[in-house]
Order: sequence, then C-alpha cells, then structure tokens
Amino acid sequence: MAKRGIQPSGMRTRQKMMAAAVTLFLQKGYQDTATAEISTLAGMAPSAFFRAFPSKESVLLGLVENMFTSQFEMAECEDPLMVYAVETAMQLNIAEQNEALRDLYVTAYSLPNTSEYIYQNTARKLYQLFHNYLPEASESDFYELEIATAGITRGYMARKCDIHFPLERKLSRFLTAAMRVYRVPEAEQAKVLAFIQSLDIRTIATKVMYKLFAMLEMKYDFKLSKDGETEVTR
Repeated sequence: MAKRGIQPSGMRTRQKMMAAAVTLFLQKGYQDTATAEISTLAGMAPSAFFRAFPSKESVLLGLVENMFTSQFEMAECEDPLMVYAVETAMQLNIAEQNEALRDLYVTAYSLPNTSEYIYQNTARKLYQLFHNYLPEASESDFYELEIATAGITRGYMARKCDIHFPLERKLSRFLTAAMRVYRVPEAEQAKVLAFIQSLDIRTIATKVMYKLFAMLEMKYDFKLSKDGETEVTR
C-alpha cells in the first residue's frame, strides 16, 4: 500500500523552514524576506523551499494560525465588550512597539489566504462577544461585518503613530469605529474608552508581546536574544 501524507523527512524539512521563516520575519519583516534566504538559513538549497511549501504566504498562514489561536483570550476581563477592547488595543500597541510584528499583522490582513483565515476565525469569536448587541445577526452576518472591522484594524495598524496622531487617539478612533459597526450604545462606548484610558496599555502590551515571542520560540525552535535578534536552534 502506498504511503500517504508527509513523510518524517518532509516534516523535518517543513519544521526547519518554518523556524527559519519565523526567525527572518521577526528580524526583517515578511515583505523583505526572500524564500531563498529562508532556505539558506534552514541549511538547504534555495530551491528546497518550494518542495516544502507552495508559497511564502503559506508559511505566513501557519504562523498566523498560531498567533490568532488565543485571540480574545489574553484579556483579564469578564465583560465581552471589555475583552474585545483590551485585546484589539493590545494588538495596535504591539504593532507600534515592534515594526516586524506590524509588518506581519498588516501583511496578514492584506493577503487572500491569511485574511480569509482571520475573517473566519475572528467572526466566530465576535458572534459570541457581540451577539447581544445584534441578536438578529447570524454567524454569517458577523463574518461579513468582520471584513469591515478587519479593514479598519489594518488601516490603523499600518498608520504609524506620531506627535499629531498619538497612540491614545488611535485607540479611541479605532474602538469607536469598531463598536459602531456592532451597534454598541454610545453610553457603553464611553465606558469602554474610559476603561482603556485608565490602563497602562503599553506595559500590558509589552508583556503580551513577550508571551507571544515565548510561544513562537517553543513552537518553532528558535531563540530571541536580549537585543531582539533571533537564531535557529539546530
């Protein structure tokens, strides 16, 4: 009987490629990483990449699946609306703190396969978080609404903060726009914005970012050094 699926040697190749890709993505960003560089760092010929993965986006998809698995689970809140606000505020803050992660997030929200994964994965969670505000809406409706709020998220992530557009203003603008999509009453919107402003969101986001790095280190077998450089563990 013919063997099916990826053989052990193929799995090892994919794991090495993933480790090298994540290393380079965190060093240089997705856009500036070439598939030949990934293969070289993995200790293989440049052409070996496409024997392991059909495209660079397929590698990013695997990374996105891990990054978004725990979405809306890190906020230490019981109120669903506050969970959404804290989690999305942390994502926007992380993008401001780390340019490689900004590039990964913005790219993930832009490419067809990764963005579709985000729409589907997030829509199911949004249905649970916001169903009370839109009781007539189905999960399919929330999928369509997520396309809109994902576009808002991408836009605010891509636009860097500066003295004219500080982080506090970005968070307020983003959350107001997103909550209006889900028909959150203005009185509750005001409570959310006040709560977010009361938090040390930068410190919280930094802790979450390093938890993310630790998860990626464990998953993909690389080390993030103190100066922010990464290396593949052989």
